[in-house]
Amino acid sequence: MTGKELAPDVRRALQSLPSESVDVVAKHLVASGQLVDVDPEAAWQHALVAQKRGGRIAAVREAAGIAAYKAGHFREALAELRTVRRMTGDDGYLPLMADCERGLGRPERALDLATSPEVAGLETPAKVEMLIVAAGARHDLGQHDAAVVSLQVPQLRTNSRAPWRARLWYAYADALISVGRTPEAREWLVKAAEADADGETDAAERLDEIDGIVFDEVWDDEDSDDAEESVDAVDSATGPDEHSDDEEDDEASDEDDSHEDSDDVSDEDSEDDGHFDEDSEDDGDSDEDGGDDATDGR
Repeated sequence: MTGKELAPDVRRALQSLPSESVDVVAKHLVASGQLVDVDPEAAWQHALVAQKRGGRIAAVREAAGIAAYKAGHFREALAELRTVRRMTGDDGYLPLMADCERGLGRPERALDLATSPEVAGLETPAKVEMLIVAAGARHDLGQHDAAVVSLQVPQLRTNSRAPWRARLWYAYADALISVGRTPEAREWLVKAAEADADGETDAAERLDEIDGIVFDEVWDDEDSDDAEESVDAVDSATGPDEHSDDEEDDEASDEDDSHEDSDDVSDEDSEDDGHFDEDSEDDGDSDEDGGDDATDGR
């Protein structure tokens, strides 16, 4: 990487830095951006280097704040995002700041930010993110019913293809699950999974969990029935074979006895041997029937 991969406006902002720092900061920013979703901690370390050499640039502080947030360093992330907000006057960082407060175990402060006057002026995507964060804060406080109600906003019924819809639908499904309304939650998870082309949520996995519980219960019952049928099938298949072996042993024993009584074998005795063969064929049919039963059992 050369640092030229940066967005042109960020690259221009870096030109105010000492010349020896421009390329270094640029390269670390690029590395941080590439790693932030796959190795947040490494992204945070790259952003720290960039911040130390280019901390007066808002884009550098923003990158540091986002990397720290992704890596779970909420105190550092909150400090960076507050600085960026002061430098730029952009209230769009409020949802991330509120979520950092949640990460620090301060859901009340998150709700304070969510109800601040500045939120009314946010663009729709940022407003939706703040709704999601506020619902999470209510969950943190054990206010699960309130979380459900807080997400019942007009945007929930959107017909647009807005990128935030999957996250909103997922959050609403999660809130419904928390109050035991799983069948309704499943409908919203289906919608979220279909809309989540970028894999921002684990809606598909949650669906598998919900459906898997039902599937396992049904599977256990069928497993038990199949096991009983298999035992019956094995019994029916094994019975005729054992019976056939006993008959063959008895016939063989009678034949030996007849040879001891007489050294000559008559034509009539040959006919008796033929009769034995017919019995063996019948036993073979019996084996075949047993095999059908075993197949039916499986």
